[in-house]
Parts: sequence; C-alpha cells; structure tokens
Amino acid sequence: MASLPDTDSLKSEAELPPQTSFEITSHPQAERAEWVLHSPDPPSLWHDLLVSVRGTLLLNNSNDDKKKSPLTDKQALCRAAASLFQGLFPILRWGRTYRLSKFKSDLMAGLTLASLCIPQSIGYANLAKLDPQYGLYTSVVPPLVYALMGSSREIAIGPVAVVSLLLSSMIQKIQDPSTDPGAYRRLVFTATLFAGTFQAIFGLFRLGFLVDFLSHAAIVGFMAGAAIIIGLQQLKGLLGISHFTTKTDVVSVLESAFRSIRHQWYPLNFVLGCSFLIFLLFARFIGRKNKKLFWLPAIAPLVSVVLSTLIVFLTSADKHGVKVVKHIKGGLNPISAHQLQLAGPHVGQSAKIGLICAVVALTFFLQEAIAVGRSFASIKGYQIDGNKEMVAMGFMNVAGSLTSCYVATGSFSRTAVNFSAGCQTVVSNIVMAVTVLISLLLFTKLLYYTPIAILASIILSALPGLIDVNEALRIWRVDKLDFLACIGTFLGVLFGSVEIGLLAAVAISFGNIILLSIRPGTELLGRLPGTDVFCDIRQYPMAIETPGVLLIRINSGLMCFANANFIRERIMRSVTEEDDAKRTERRKIQVVVLDMSNVMNIDTSGIAALEELHKMLVSVGLEVAMANIRWQVIHKLKVANFLDRIGKERVFLSVREAVEYSCLYSKFTSPNNC
Repeated sequence: MASLPDTDSLKSEAELPPQTSFEITSHPQAERAEWVLHSPDPPSLWHDLLVSVRGTLLLNNSNDDKKKSPLTDKQALCRAAASLFQGLFPILRWGRTYRLSKFKSDLMAGLTLASLCIPQSIGYANLAKLDPQYGLYTSVVPPLVYALMGSSREIAIGPVAVVSLLLSSMIQKIQDPSTDPGAYRRLVFTATLFAGTFQAIFGLFRLGFLVDFLSHAAIVGFMAGAAIIIGLQQLKGLLGISHFTTKTDVVSVLESAFRSIRHQWYPLNFVLGCSFLIFLLFARFIGRKNKKLFWLPAIAPLVSVVLSTLIVFLTSADKHGVKVVKHIKGGLNPISAHQLQLAGPHVGQSAKIGLICAVVALTFFLQEAIAVGRSFASIKGYQIDGNKEMVAMGFMNVAGSLTSCYVATGSFSRTAVNFSAGCQTVVSNIVMAVTVLISLLLFTKLLYYTPIAILASIILSALPGLIDVNEALRIWRVDKLDFLACIGTFLGVLFGSVEIGLLAAVAISFGNIILLSIRPGTELLGRLPGTDVFCDIRQYPMAIETPGVLLIRINSGLMCFANANFIRERIMRSVTEEDDAKRTERRKIQVVVLDMSNVMNIDTSGIAALEELHKMLVSVGLEVAMANIRWQVIHKLKVANFLDRIGKERVFLSVREAVEYSCLYSKFTSPNNC
C-alpha cells in the first residue's frame, strides 16, 4: 500500500495534475507543519495562577499604557499601585465623575430599597434563628463594603431567604439556638468568616467554575424546594405557635404544624397575617401589571409593618395571643471578632458550613443577581467582572463576620427594585445601608409591637418568585437529564434536608458530566459540496465522503483515563465498519485522518490510547494523519515522542490540507474527489 510521503519529496505545484481542486499556497506543507510542531510551550500552571490574580486585582489599562511614553521605575511603581487600588476599589475610578444629578436618583432608589430591606431583613434573621437586629446589621456593613469594591451599579446586597435557611438548618444540628443562643451565634459568625474567605479565594484565583457544578436545572429545583420549606416554616409565625420542629423536611414540618394546631394556636395571628399577605400579593400583582407602579410592592412590606404595629399597639392584641417581636437591640453594629471560634471542636464543621454557604451564595449571586445585573449593565453600557464580584463578596462577608453580620449576597428581587427605582450607581446601596443604620439608632423601639405573623407574611409574599414552574417544564422539553437533576434536587430538599438537596444536585450534575465525558461521540466527516467545510455526514447527508480517506472527529474536550479506551474502540469500530462497506465498492480505505479540533487537552492515558490505536491501524495496513491539534495537546504529544512514531509529516494544520495531501497519494482516489 502506498504510504504518505515525506514532505521533501512532495510534488511541486507544476507537477500536480491540472484537475486538482486545490492550490498550494506560498507556504509549502512542510513549512506549515513546522508551525504546528514548533509552537512555543504553553504557559505553566503557576503562570496561569499569577495571571489570574493579577487580572482580578489590577485595573485593565493596557490600552492606555500603549499610548503613553515609557515610564521610569518610580512612575511604573506608582501606576501599578494606582491600578491595584482602582482594581480593588472601583469607586476610586468612577467616583471622580460622580455628579449631584446622579445622587438624586440614587437617593430615591436607596430609600425605596430600604423600605423593602428593613422588614425583609428582620424576617430573614428570624428564618436564620437569630435575633431581628442581626438581619438589620447584615444590611449595613456588607452593602457598604460592596459599594467600595463591587463593580455592579444595580445589585442590592443583604440577607436572602435561601442562605438564611441553609445556615440555620446546618448550624442548629451542632448547636440548638433555643438552649444556647450565644454559642449558636458564634458559630454563625465563624461560618460567615469562612464563607467570605472561600469566596475571596474563588475570585482571586478565578475558580468560579466550582460554582457551576450546581447547574441551572439544579438551581431551579433547589429554589422551588427551598421556597416550599421556607413557606411551611412560616406556619409557626402565621399561626402563633410557640414550639415548632427544627427539621426542614416537609413531613416533619407538616406533622409539627398539625400537632400544634390540635393543641394550641392563636387565630388572631392567622387572621392578621393572612390579611396583610393578601395585601402584599395584591401589591405585587399591581406592580407586575404596571411597571410605573414598581414602588408599590417595594414599600408594601414597610407599610404592612407600620400598620400592623399600630393595630396591635392600639388594640393591645399582644395580650390576646398575638405574638410580637418585642425588644430589638438598636445601635451600631457591635464588633464580633472576639466571638469567632477559630479553635475548638467545631472549627472543621464551621469551615464545611462556610464552604457550602459560600458556594450556594455565589451560585445564586452569579447565576441570578449577576445575570440580572449584567442585563442592566448592558443597557447602561458597562461590564461586570464576575471574578472581581466574587472578591468583593468575599471581603464584605469577612468584614460582616467581624461586625455581627451573617452571610449576605445579592438579592434578585431587590436588585430589580433598585433598577426600577432609577439607581445610577452603587451609591443606592450606601443610602440603603445608612437608612437601615438610622433605623437601628432611632426606630427599633417602635418595632416592639410588630407582630411576628407580619414578618411571616412578608417572607411568604416573596416566595412565589422562587418557584418557576414554566422553567421546569421548559427544562423537561429541552433535556430530560437536566430535568432529572431539577426534580432530584427538588425532592431532596423537600423530603430530606437542604444538605441532601444540595448533595443530590451536585451528585446528579456530576453524574451527567461523567456520563457525557466517559462516552464521548465520534463523527465521520464529509465535505459539503462546493465548500471546504467538513461536517458530520449523519447531520448533513449531502456531505461527500472522500474515497480512500476516512475522516473522524473526536468530540471530547479532554481525552483522558476516563474515556481514552472508549474513544479508541469507537474509532476502530468506525474503521472496521467503513472498511467493510468500502470493500463491497472495491475502494478500500488507505488513510485515517483524526480531526483533533475539539480535544483541548490530553493525559498520559489518552496518549497511550493513541499509541495503541496507531499500532492497530498500522497492523491492518492503514496510514494515520492528524489535523487541528490544539496547543496543550501538541505539546504533550511532542514530549511523549508520539509524533515521531506517526511521522511529523503526517501532522496538518487543517482537515482540508490533510485530505488533499492524503488523496493525492491514495491508490484508489482521483484528485477530482478531494
């Protein structure tokens, strides 16, 4: 059988048959092969890490630097320091151009945001099994830190329902908040410190891909399950029940609610809570119908708190079974650094809880709030860097852990309100934080008679937005495996616990990834008529196969120990089946061209599989050529001396070039068919 010739012995352009359908460019194939074979070594892992940190911390002003004259060492050092500070604190960059006209818009947006944030923060603190003031504390320091370090102008920072539930459900397994609230609170602050530390590390080293292990479908299922659990737990406040289960599965919660209703509950709490819940849902409905009335659902929670507090105070309803908040400690955020438990038996558990909360908070922050923030940013013509956002979020939670706050993140609903209220910059977060601080200093005593049922109704009114039935149905129509992750996470949260739901989400997502990774596909390629495009012949039946040449594309980003043998077997099966078919047409395959364009990396198992594949193909009289080899792959193949085995002249820049040089010397192929 004729083999592929050495590049030095290739025919010149003048010797080619006149009917040849391709033209040799000014660079002969030998030189083009050298481009592939002698590409520089790819950057090391350490170099990538340094670039990641530098790209996250420093301001990207490379274009400006190119326009300026060379700098002295001192000037370069000063500019690097300025770039570092502006990269860490974007407010230093845009604050110089801030105008009073923008502040008027930010002031109104911040006040609107505070009217929604104050009652929600009190309710979320109750959900986290903390005293009400800790929810307000969390709406002061984290937003101020984010205002200095965050790049989004619209994202509203504060406590959220899902993270509050997650934190309480895990920590109360270590320490019961009812028996020792001080110890429980110390664990919350410690977990918050770890959460912020992990978030900052993720951002510095660009490890946001870790968050992506919770897929979109898993998040939809998790949020729906968490919303139902959060709603059922509000039965305690809505019914005025004193003793309630600490478990989070739906069976335990319903059982506890029915048991309490049979023995002791207060109907006035239920009447008051449901009345204002109807008002809140109606305000939400009006706000959705008429975008100009966005302020109505934003101020409805605060109006509900004020009106219900007045009703209880004027009627002395607290003496007739209505549960009230009672004392809320006011004043500035107290320092909590001395309460952090960085030694002792629970440090490892606190770190684990902090890691889980960090991932969940980042997941909702990046995939929900950041998604909304980016859409708003595109409207206003600026960009959001997700890695810098993670750093900002990490630092704000570290600062929060030192000032009596628990884990804060970006809120989807409050971000939408902030944008609708006309915010111009992140100053709206500062206005909101200052307003909450003033409330802590002056108005906490006025909240003594606030009924707990109202806080429950405020939380309940925010839950419908977490349950997206239409999105679940769309996932079912698009991808059944994704829907399995969605429903598995939903059932895990609903009938197990929040941790089981998260574990189910990660397990199913990993299972999906592994299934796709260990059984990647291969494609038989053909040329589309009249073009130089090579496509899958199953997808494009009009594609023309090249006689004597078998084109196979490997559809896997990574050729590794998990899938290398499977890929080798698929290729050999394709060669055998195609060869049998060609024998009937008396056109035996001579050359197998592997299109490596989709293979981004390869390990030693993948290289061993390629070596074995090469031996098997050569043993049956077939030549092997490779095209579109990526940077990391070509580097490792050179180091492993694999290219010496197949012959460096059999490495091509493109599939087209590999086919044309193969069919020129194929015994059964006319150049017209190439």
